[in-house]
Amino acid sequence: MKRFARLFTALDQTTKTSVKTAALADYFRDAPDADRLWTIALLSGRRPKRTVTATRLAEWAAEIAGLPMWLFRSSYDVVGDLAETIHLVLPDPKHTADRSLSDWIADIRALSKAEESEKRAMIEAAWDGLAGAERFVFNKLITGGFRVGVSQKLMTRALAQATGIEEAELAHRIMGNWTPETTSYAALIVAPDPEADLSRPYPFCLAHGVADAAGSGDGPEVLGDPVDWLAEWKWDGIRGQLILRGGTHHLWSRGEELITHRFPEFARAGDFLPDGTVLDGEILAWDGAADQPMSFAALQKRIGRKTVPKSLLTEAPAMLYAYDLLEDGGRDIRTTPFAARRARLEALCADLPPDAPVKLSPIAPFETWDDLAATRAEARDRQSEGMMLKRRSAPYHVGRKKGDWWKWKLDPLTIDAVMVYAQAGHGRRANLYTDFTFAVWKGNDLVPFTKAYSGLTDAEFRKITHWVRRNTLARFGPVRQVPAEQVFEIGFEGIQESTRHKSGVALRFPRMLRWRTDKPVQEANTHDDLLEMLAQYG
Repeated sequence: MKRFARLFTALDQTTKTSVKTAALADYFRDAPDADRLWTIALLSGRRPKRTVTATRLAEWAAEIAGLPMWLFRSSYDVVGDLAETIHLVLPDPKHTADRSLSDWIADIRALSKAEESEKRAMIEAAWDGLAGAERFVFNKLITGGFRVGVSQKLMTRALAQATGIEEAELAHRIMGNWTPETTSYAALIVAPDPEADLSRPYPFCLAHGVADAAGSGDGPEVLGDPVDWLAEWKWDGIRGQLILRGGTHHLWSRGEELITHRFPEFARAGDFLPDGTVLDGEILAWDGAADQPMSFAALQKRIGRKTVPKSLLTEAPAMLYAYDLLEDGGRDIRTTPFAARRARLEALCADLPPDAPVKLSPIAPFETWDDLAATRAEARDRQSEGMMLKRRSAPYHVGRKKGDWWKWKLDPLTIDAVMVYAQAGHGRRANLYTDFTFAVWKGNDLVPFTKAYSGLTDAEFRKITHWVRRNTLARFGPVRQVPAEQVFEIGFEGIQESTRHKSGVALRFPRMLRWRTDKPVQEANTHDDLLEMLAQYG
């Protein structure tokens, strides 16, 4: 645990990618195999589940620290993180426990079956035997909130440096439905069995926004000759990989979540496609009568459900709009140029019947960038977010690599709204107010309709935090009510009807585009404006 705590501290104290990579590589060279495996798991999102409630942890820590609960809660409101609050209020440990990361995690997992008295005894013993960063890391693990500013790609790069195995190969090896309980470091990293996990997906290839292209402004002209590019619609669904291997099928989301059982429609894919096929595409709710995608709101009804009722299967049947072929006949073809992969995909999908759960996502033909701009303007009518541009010669990269895949999204929908509530953030923003509730006018009243927490610069967050602290009207736990004086332009990707919100609407991906210090609060948008948007775009 000491070694892992030193790593955590090193990663937390720098923003330099090279420093983080070097620290991780050193750790992967020296740590025991079991700790290396758990570190890979933690940094790829495979955290141990919380086995003790936050309420109990807070109560036990407050009692040990000799604090009344109201004071502990007030401290928590200021700090913004339970693990850090407990770390700060507890007295110094009386002894030192020298145990490995994997040993501590084994104890934490074992608590799921323990009585409450046993849980308390174990946790108090840990608090009394861990000091400094070790105790803080333990608290993060026990609360289920372990996070550190390291991407999976950076972790994979460091692992490649430590092992000498190619980064792209490692990225593929750590994909899939594994946990430290189901594999070992040797089996996962050193000498994996290619037949061990037929469900394993490939790392997704990701795109940069066209506006990120150097000097491009808002359009794709900087990408050069249009003849070198193919354009597709950017569908508004769930990115997924459909895998047909070993006589069965598996469906993965971009977030590496196995979602096979949530979409039973794809069990029929093997009736139409050969074994040894892996498709990359968009999972959409499909309107069979109109032969086109339904809105994201229709698909959203199925997201998060472990089982789907028959009524919903009928109301919002799922379809995979395939736009890339990653494995053909059991052979990995990701290094094949995109135009060739696309041709093979078209041949594979040529004879699919109308009732197959897979369709070929169409190419959007164009000769000039102006042609494509005119086509892009039709995106919302097609339930699309914009366009995807893919270089004909591009391989299927691992992760986000600038140059070959670009997304040219529509400009967001916008509305000017009034901030009415503010709440502090978490982590490095725990002392700043970053989470805001916004309202629009309905007659003479302000009706809350959305929350947003991103889009401002750190300097703007510091400025608005100073204003919130000086102008708080009331407090509701960590939330502060503020005067209706600040107007923000809110951007969002879509709008839908919602019975859960007083406003009657819900926004998709809301964020703050700018702080409208130039706009009087009386000129903010109205509830009628939202309803007009709902009628047009919902």
